[in-house]
Amino acid sequence: MAHLDRAHRAPDPTRARQDDAAPEPSAEIMEASTPEPAPRKSRAGRNLPAAIGVGAGLGGVVVVSLFVWKWLFLGLVIAAVMVGVWEMVRAVSVRKARPPLVPLLLGSPLMVCLAWFGGAARLPLGLLATLLLVFVWRFADGVANYHRDVTAGALIAVYVPFLGSFAALLAYPAEDGAVRVLVTILAVVLSDTGGYATGVFLGRHPMAPSVSPAKSWEGFAGSVVWTGAGSAIALPLLLDDAAWWHGAIFGVAVSIASVLGDLGESLIKRDLGVKDMSNLLPGHGGLMDRLDSVLLALPTAYAVLAFLVPWSK
Repeated sequence: MAHLDRAHRAPDPTRARQDDAAPEPSAEIMEASTPEPAPRKSRAGRNLPAAIGVGAGLGGVVVVSLFVWKWLFLGLVIAAVMVGVWEMVRAVSVRKARPPLVPLLLGSPLMVCLAWFGGAARLPLGLLATLLLVFVWRFADGVANYHRDVTAGALIAVYVPFLGSFAALLAYPAEDGAVRVLVTILAVVLSDTGGYATGVFLGRHPMAPSVSPAKSWEGFAGSVVWTGAGSAIALPLLLDDAAWWHGAIFGVAVSIASVLGDLGESLIKRDLGVKDMSNLLPGHGGLMDRLDSVLLALPTAYAVLAFLVPWSK
């Protein structure tokens, strides 16, 4: 048995010669077998080139619609709030909430059109009609979870189409409405970009770690400074009767609202346990993941501009 064991362990000279003669793998084979690195992502976990491309494309369409054909802008606002409503209803369904989708989709264009044609005085009527329709529509599904479903529906109605309708209030019917929307979008972009860049290089103190771990107080300060300075330059150049300090106040207010809007949506997503509202936009997630900063900024911009630089009819 020992002899057999030693024979079993003895090296096979034929195999040894084969091993010695076996060629080493070529560089081409080794290179082909090496996996390619994954596409680089930003600190936020996004595909940054795709995010920039999609964001620039959407911004370009909005700007063209504002200055070439305002009716197209109205259509874009209606489409955006309806998609946002759909994404929100889809997202809250993970917690078994079932807000009625149809009345929310009907109420969204109603609110936007009332704001466009009737102004700020008519917009609350659209919200009221939408809420009543949500309450009545939900009757058909019975008593179970009625309170949960209508509460979710009311939140969505206020959060998406009501706040989004302020884009229509900013744009129409004032002659300089397109410029007012433009400076608001510019302020939101400055806030997002300034906060991101400052947070990447200087961020040390988390702002709301349980809600958005990537946000820092340094990034928030960068958002406010960049937006205040940029708006102080942009408003006097683009809006009649606007002074630099009007722009500074406007920029600071819009930046704070933009950051709070971003944190608000992050809080909703944390509560729901979802990363993105949908996968509609490459590099961004859902449309609501782009509208989060804008929705709260719109009524803030409307209020500040109405006080500092009243509309010229």
